[in-house]
Amino acid sequence: TPARIFVYRSLALGKIRCFGFDMDYTLAAYKSPAYEALAVQLLLELLVCIGYPHEILCYTYDPTFPTRGLVFNALCGNLLKVDAHGNVLLGAHGFTFLSEAEIWSFYPNKFIQRDDLQRFHILNTLFNLPETYLYTCLVDFFSGCSRYTNCDTSYQHGNLFMSFRSLFQDVTDTMNNVHHSGCLKEKTLEDLEKYVEKNPRLPILLGKMKEVGKVFLATNSSYNYTDAITTYLFSISEAEASVRPWRSYFDLIVVKMQKPCFFAEGVVLRQVNTDSGKLRVGTYTGSHQHCAVYSGGSSDMVCELLGVRGKDILYIGDHVFGDILKSKKRQGWRTCLVLPESWELDIWAREKERLEEPKRPDTHLADIYQHVDESSCELQAINFTKREIQMPHESVVEQEQASLDPASCLLSCSQRSLPVKSCLSSPI
Repeated sequence: TPARIFVYRSLALGKIRCFGFDMDYTLAAYKSPAYEALAVQLLLELLVCIGYPHEILCYTYDPTFPTRGLVFNALCGNLLKVDAHGNVLLGAHGFTFLSEAEIWSFYPNKFIQRDDLQRFHILNTLFNLPETYLYTCLVDFFSGCSRYTNCDTSYQHGNLFMSFRSLFQDVTDTMNNVHHSGCLKEKTLEDLEKYVEKNPRLPILLGKMKEVGKVFLATNSSYNYTDAITTYLFSISEAEASVRPWRSYFDLIVVKMQKPCFFAEGVVLRQVNTDSGKLRVGTYTGSHQHCAVYSGGSSDMVCELLGVRGKDILYIGDHVFGDILKSKKRQGWRTCLVLPESWELDIWAREKERLEEPKRPDTHLADIYQHVDESSCELQAINFTKREIQMPHESVVEQEQASLDPASCLLSCSQRSLPVKSCLSSPI
């Protein structure tokens, strides 16, 4: 699909001296729904391991249900679609959509305080899609299971009490475990072709960027995982991979950067041993080494190592908060947000065309009125010229008409103008 670029403010690319990239969901695009289905399967298995019923393993990922940016209400277990101002557009309890009356009963004025982070949790990354679907599955299961009693804010089974908040926390902890343990990454590396998109134009893009400025990679992933993913992305063929390794496309590589802390105080900057993948002991204080790999650090250290200022950098990422807002507001970096949801842009384009239709009659009428105004100006000019060359008897007629009421004058003037206009439109 062709890329669409939306610009919120003018940007002179000629002034950009440095291009930065995130890796996950930016350089490395994970194939959907295969990648999310893998994550959901791992999450369900881990939840069963900590005591959840085995029946939940019957759920399989449905890519048509979750979307990025939904809000989970940890008090009553509802999943909400909310606009930027906090207005509730849709709501679901499990896979059952809430009626208009139910939404009004849960949320007066169909409105929520989005900044109430104790109650509302915004699921705004692509990594959140499996979690979003899992919340829905668990609420659906417990709501329909006869062994559990449904309460307003929880489920009960004998003397066991499980709130929606604890359910949310279990899923969140399990997802963190999936990432920190590396089991999702291990499964991904076992079949890269199934889970990772490969774009042959990627080396061409970075090669051209490197001709006009400096290029760096900054990712939360470990070096070993980054090395495996980028080797796959940049090796169009085995011969090319041996000629130019992926690290040669970057002036600086930072792994385990720990966003968003990276854009604030940062963490200890260490150098990575690229042969073993292990970190060197102590904080790195030397000068920048080309193609060297570092771990941790901060955005200030990136600027210092590359010899650039914040305004010189265009940073490209997929996370609107962790990548874009933090780097822009705290460091003044220029930013570019990658949106892989092309189907949403297709809907936007289609709806934009539909919303433009009611404006077209107004535009047509405006053109007509403009033409009428131009014709009136021409007519006034002709009448003015006619007055300049009028015969003596015509001035007497005009003096008599001046003594009439204004309405008669207007009618008379319009009647006198008609023959002049018809003469102009008649062939000579």
